[in-house]
Amino acid sequence: MHIEQLVFSRQNIQHLRQKAGHIVAVGTTSLRALESLYWFGVKLQQHPGQTIPFFIEKLFPYQTHTLALPTFAQSLEVIEAYMQDQGLETLTGETEIFIFPGYIFRVCRALITNFHLPNTTLILLVAAFVGPDWRKIYEAALREGYRFLSYGDSSLLIPETLAYI
Repeated sequence: MHIEQLVFSRQNIQHLRQKAGHIVAVGTTSLRALESLYWFGVKLQQHPGQTIPFFIEKLFPYQTHTLALPTFAQSLEVIEAYMQDQGLETLTGETEIFIFPGYIFRVCRALITNFHLPNTTLILLVAAFVGPDWRKIYEAALREGYRFLSYGDSSLLIPETLAYI
């Protein structure tokens, strides 16, 4: 999975905290960024008082086995406190988070995205987000002649059921 740079202002964090539980990601990059922000808060919670780099490893969410994972709002509270302690107005980091079926979404409740090509990591992300129905969605898109990729048609994906904690 490729690495993407992330930048969040303190104002972004505060706004997200107010909207926790009602977040719609626009694009897979935004979804990965928001989910990575959650996991950075988890890392900060696991290492209180330490300065740690904002870097989310590819499989970190799948390797974090703890019964007391915070909510998104709680994760953001930890991040805000960290930014205050560090004197940061902007939080910059990187993620290589790999989202595939089995991932438990912590932040995003809906996703607006283009239609992606088969056999890509983005199809895996969509499959993780909507579950087995992703095939029906893509079959309908092919049948109706939707355009794929960056200049193609897009979709609003709202899973019927989604594993959230």
